[in-house]
Amino acid sequence: MSRMIRIALSALVLSIGGPLAAQEQDVVLPYWASIDTSEVYMRTGPGEQFPIMWVYTREDLPVRVVRLMQGWRYVEEPDGTKGWMSGRLLSRQRTAIVSGEGLAPMRSEGSAGGALRWNLEPGVVGLLGDCEAGWCEFEVGRHTGWVEQSRLWGAGEP
Repeated sequence: MSRMIRIALSALVLSIGGPLAAQEQDVVLPYWASIDTSEVYMRTGPGEQFPIMWVYTREDLPVRVVRLMQGWRYVEEPDGTKGWMSGRLLSRQRTAIVSGEGLAPMRSEGSAGGALRWNLEPGVVGLLGDCEAGWCEFEVGRHTGWVEQSRLWGAGEP
């Protein structure tokens, strides 16, 4: 009887793990993602048994996914910190964070000649739109415009 139970449990594990492993094989690394919940833990390893390094409470924060392992993602966040997060708590929604020193102008169009709409402080997070000619569409709350790509961590190729 115990042999039958082991066989049934093995079949169940394989039926669940197979689709997940196939999904992860189709992913091209690295890629951009964002935190999709109000709280997520960064851990030292790929599993809940590993210690928590950091607790993130900033939804939409962009991360760079550099490795996959059984539903877990090894990510790098804007300041260079790396660790493991559960893949189910991340989204493929593209976001970015304003980086660099001083204010970053948000303009009405993708050029330095566009009318100034807002000045964004480093650390502001927003939704990332299309990027072209060194400028990216950027939405922060109800404010939209164009920001220089070089001032956005999360824009461009991961």
